[in-house]
Amino acid sequence: MIQYILDTNICVFFLRGKINFSEFVEGKWRESCCISEITVLELRFGAENSNNPSKHHEAVSEFLRDLTVFPVSKCATVYAKEKTNFRKAGKPVNDEFDLIIGASAIANNLTLVTDNVKHFKDLENIKIENWYKK
Repeated sequence: MIQYILDTNICVFFLRGKINFSEFVEGKWRESCCISEITVLELRFGAENSNNPSKHHEAVSEFLRDLTVFPVSKCATVYAKEKTNFRKAGKPVNDEFDLIIGASAIANNLTLVTDNVKHFKDLENIKIENWYKK
């Protein structure tokens, strides 16, 4: 059963060996975690923009293997509500992609795992955990 949606920075930490997911989800992280389509875009951009695109695209492909990817369309209503709330409160949306990832967590009743807690803390009804220890 999927319980967590991983923010892009957490995926990057995993790819760089800074996080071992088995510590958090008893070795079944692919069954317990998912990502947004937005995260796939960001990971592919990072790979392409790296000093070794081929190697990094291969690592991203391996990371994505058997991992559930949630479509953005499933969070459209929550995204619209959250963005409207920000606009009415006069708060800027710092990162549109983060807003979509956060809306995906809320819409699918998942806990967002991120190291950028401040980017998401103002979203209504969001559950957040930070698995990265600096």
